[in-house]
Amino acid sequence: MRPQNALLSATGTTIFTVMSALANQHQAINLGQGFPDYDGPEDVVRAAADALLDGRNQYPPMTGVPELRNAVAAHNGRFYGLEVDPNAEVVVTSGATEAITACLMAVLNPGDECVLIEPLYDTYLPVVKLLGAVPKLVRLSPPNWELPRAELAAAFGPKTKAILFNTPMNPTGKVFTAAELAFIADLIARHDCYAICDEVYEHLTFDGWKHIPLMTLPGMRERCMRIGSAGKTFSLTGWKVGYITCDRTLAPNVAKAHQNLTFTTPPNLQRGVAVGLVKDDAYFEGLSTHLQQKRDRLAAGLERLGFGVLETKGTYFITTDVRPLGWNGDDVSFCRTLTEEAKVTAIPVTAFYASENAPNHYARFAFCKGDALLDEALARMERWLAGRGAASRAAAG
Repeated sequence: MRPQNALLSATGTTIFTVMSALANQHQAINLGQGFPDYDGPEDVVRAAADALLDGRNQYPPMTGVPELRNAVAAHNGRFYGLEVDPNAEVVVTSGATEAITACLMAVLNPGDECVLIEPLYDTYLPVVKLLGAVPKLVRLSPPNWELPRAELAAAFGPKTKAILFNTPMNPTGKVFTAAELAFIADLIARHDCYAICDEVYEHLTFDGWKHIPLMTLPGMRERCMRIGSAGKTFSLTGWKVGYITCDRTLAPNVAKAHQNLTFTTPPNLQRGVAVGLVKDDAYFEGLSTHLQQKRDRLAAGLERLGFGVLETKGTYFITTDVRPLGWNGDDVSFCRTLTEEAKVTAIPVTAFYASENAPNHYARFAFCKGDALLDEALARMERWLAGRGAASRAAAG
């Protein structure tokens, strides 16, 4: 048989699938993949359920049902002061991963360069390569994840067409500052390129940190494609409803890419999300408060067990340094052993790097789980660590 697509053949199964399968095999508590173990708002779910029964189950408009496009536009104005035309500047997609792909397809030609910031979500790089574009990687380093401005500036050049980046950022928990965003915006303007802004965690920020869309900065309105996600905002990750806000000059190509990927998204789910996006401010504030409490609960427990816990300003995730535990192996062996022996699953942070010599002693834990599950995970890890300590003392004696 002739060889299949070389890039896909060389691409491994996503780390989330691998670790979730390992968790199932060992009956482990899965703090690896970022999905809540509780359902989203009842009124949002009810709206989608009712919409299944109202006789509108055929193809919806390609760019999204009017109710959701209007809600996305209103959401942009309410939270960020952006004036958005729901009929010309919003495209609804089947999840944020599709939205990212559609935005990249809309602007990249083979040979174009696209700047990516590591650690990065695992679909970014393969999609850029599948489009024949050239990735230019810039690395953030723990524990502070500061933007390396000289390295970022050096990554831009005559062939740069776009930058794709994520804020609030998975897995780092970083929220890009106004100064960092201004620096990125200046590079974009100087090099006449575009920005694909993965902002799915926009409402999951803590300790007073607020998300700032790059699109709100001077000169960026026409250059940005801003991506949101109902999965993260409403704790309904299985719905796979994403939405892109972009200038009317970009929307036609984004919509054409969407047309050739999935064409449309289930109309009942769209109508449920439309109800969610117009919920009052108390919901969005409560989401942040609720998750901050979970972050604090898990962080305190991990610190007590001896992990080095890095600061988390947003997202679902805590990054931890495993070296203080006395672990001398890498993060992949740690997460595998943790799953097999402690019956708790985390994600090795090296999975989010594509270039060589990535830091290999960090593990990512998801805290978007019920308190009882978080407590049980901590108790399992405490017993495991105590057992390892006893074994080490016996060996030493």
